[in-house]
Amino acid sequence: MSSMSLDFFSKFFTTGARRDPASWAGKLLKPFAALVALGIVWVTTIQIVQIYAMTIVFLGLMLALVFLTTGATAASSRERVPLCDLLFAAASMGISAYFWFHNERIVTRITLLDELTLWDIICGSGLLLITLEATRRTVGPGLTTIVLVFLGYNLWGDRLPGVLGHGSIDYLHFLDILAFTTDGIFGAPIRVALTYVFLFGLFGTFLSRTGGGDFFFDAASAVSGKSPGGPAKIAVVSSGLYGTISGSPTADVVTTGSITIPMMKKLGYSGALAGGIEVAASTGGSILPPVMGSAAFIMAEFTGIRYTDIALAGILPAFLYYFCVYLQVHLNSLKLGIAGLDKVPAFGDTMRRGGMFLVPLIALVVALLIGYSPNFVAAFGTLAVIAVAMYKRETRLSFKGFYEILAEATLRVVPVVAACAAAGLVVGGLSMTGLGAKVTELIFLLAGTDLFLSLVVAAVITLVLGMGMPTPSVYILAAVLVAPALTKLGVSLIAAHLFLVYYASLSAMTPPIAVAAFAAAPIALANPLAVGLAAVRMAMIAFVVPFAFVYNNGILLSGAPLQIAFACLAVILAVACLCLAAEGFWKRPLGIVQRLCFLVAGLGLLTPSPQVQVAGGIAAVFGAWMAIRVSSGVDDRHGTSTP
Repeated sequence: MSSMSLDFFSKFFTTGARRDPASWAGKLLKPFAALVALGIVWVTTIQIVQIYAMTIVFLGLMLALVFLTTGATAASSRERVPLCDLLFAAASMGISAYFWFHNERIVTRITLLDELTLWDIICGSGLLLITLEATRRTVGPGLTTIVLVFLGYNLWGDRLPGVLGHGSIDYLHFLDILAFTTDGIFGAPIRVALTYVFLFGLFGTFLSRTGGGDFFFDAASAVSGKSPGGPAKIAVVSSGLYGTISGSPTADVVTTGSITIPMMKKLGYSGALAGGIEVAASTGGSILPPVMGSAAFIMAEFTGIRYTDIALAGILPAFLYYFCVYLQVHLNSLKLGIAGLDKVPAFGDTMRRGGMFLVPLIALVVALLIGYSPNFVAAFGTLAVIAVAMYKRETRLSFKGFYEILAEATLRVVPVVAACAAAGLVVGGLSMTGLGAKVTELIFLLAGTDLFLSLVVAAVITLVLGMGMPTPSVYILAAVLVAPALTKLGVSLIAAHLFLVYYASLSAMTPPIAVAAFAAAPIALANPLAVGLAAVRMAMIAFVVPFAFVYNNGILLSGAPLQIAFACLAVILAVACLCLAAEGFWKRPLGIVQRLCFLVAGLGLLTPSPQVQVAGGIAAVFGAWMAIRVSSGVDDRHGTSTP
């Protein structure tokens, strides 16, 4: 009996199977999803609708899609929608309808003073339960467990002794905040999913389905395919380009990795290393402007900083990330003796076939710089994709093409909506208990007022929160729990939150539960832990970059032009030195002394002290001089190494 119970529990302690129903429900699914997409585009760009009413309808429709497209367990049927899931979908829409009809009363009532009606309690409780179940099915047990822990803390945390305890919160108080205000389920995360995330996701779907994804891959092949480690460099470049339209490490891995990982293995990379390179390359998509992923949009909503300013500040950190990964891949390929591809597309032919797909990206950048809101930036980018696709017969969209893209864009965002709704529950709960301030006190207790130690604690907390959770949810929790401590220590608002966005993104590839590595492992036929460790190794220097821009805001393109120029030069040279120290190779293996020189140089150039930076520059010149002598055969005294 106990083994049967354990088996039953284990089935439900997973994400549900994604399905494509073949019944009447399946025939209605695509038209329903396409209509949802049209409705969202209408209310976010054309018709002004009260935001609370808009989120009510959006959440109800998306929760219904969760239960129609995702089974209760991994073993659920992928073709049939059982009666219980139809009832869940009907309940989602019914509860949404109740909130819609009572929208005016809910908006104008005084929270905690005006009593909830019996039907308010029933529908509010139903919404909480349905949201939790939708989260479990789409995101998995990680986020669901964290949400349950926080909800339990809200209800029973008053029984805890000491600083973690809080005042008594009864169930009606709890329900009122979470379901009937904009501090809970209908808070900032779900609003971001409705607007920025959906519209940029629609842009990415149009660009991918019209051939933009293929163009990016061919362009990456033409640029870097023939150089040493060609397929690995194609993975880095194409994943970066694809990341600008997906913003999701997992989606990036599955899309580009299905091509690049087998190519890398064929040329001699191990399965773990091939998967690790793809994971490291794909993880950067969440921090790469102009479309930086859901976490950056939520950051704009949380902080009040314009998304344009966030995207501009993120340019150099994103470049440093990909520069680090590309350089380590290059040095590692030289060390392993892996050559490039013999045959790659000609760059001129690639640009003639698909260069038009650069126009939508230019449209995004121009719209951002002009100052349009992210909603309209995404709309302009999508219109630009449609316009350039009309240029050629093979990319021109038919009515059926439009219809399928609209449906696909809606279904793609379903898991994100469930995660954002669940994160809203956590944020609302934290506002009731003041736990964020208590975590700030804990950070000060552990690190005192030492900024470096506080940053280390913040990075560790963010990485731990990211075990098995999507990047937006990780950032939301870190922003509420950790960001206040950093800003109290004098870190600028944009630097503190970008630090957390960066580490929330890195958590996708950080073992032991690295979601991007789990996506790459079946393609690479390798152990997920080995893939995650390889990814961290190929991007290890990238873990240092957030510390650098906290200490030197010039890296975020903030300050006087000369200061920005010097900061950019110093940090690029620092990353190059650290990559050389990590790989221990420059044409030939580097000796211990040379690697130490590059390590000292890199760390010195990253410090905020001008004197130490100058010393780091001198160490870099000395290390480079010795490496050049060894590589040219002039001096072999330091040539032995353990690369």
